[in-house]
Amino acid sequence: METREPQAAPPLDVTDDIEVRAAGGVVIRHDDSRLPNKLVLLVHRPRYDDWTLPKGKLDRGESDQDAALREVEEETGLRCTLGVEAGQTRYRDAKGREKLVTYWLMAAEDTSGAFSPNSEVDELRWCTRAESVELLTYRHDRRLLEDLPPDVL
Repeated sequence: METREPQAAPPLDVTDDIEVRAAGGVVIRHDDSRLPNKLVLLVHRPRYDDWTLPKGKLDRGESDQDAALREVEEETGLRCTLGVEAGQTRYRDAKGREKLVTYWLMAAEDTSGAFSPNSEVDELRWCTRAESVELLTYRHDRRLLEDLPPDVL
């Protein structure tokens, strides 16, 4: 009887059950007129009446980084410079689908951009870390910001 060595299981792909992939930005600016002087941008979505970070679904064939930059500009009117990955959130969306959102740190190239309130985002707010943790609607968003090193935000 021939004995065989056990085969190692193939690596588990934890994204197998992801139905929705999205990307967004943790947009940070410095405001020397206040302390703490690092502020993060939050968006209000009237459809859900929530405060969150700017994000959106990837278009077919689009990279996470390109989607993050596009979505931030579409939702806020701000063109940004992409920084390092800030983290991921994973949760069930309003339709019950598993959603994975990857965020990048971003710096707004010009904060005087023209934001036009619309049906998707009707308000922007620059907040300190403490203010954002109080204002954000979802625990996964709060946790993402709380996990950032203090020198970042």
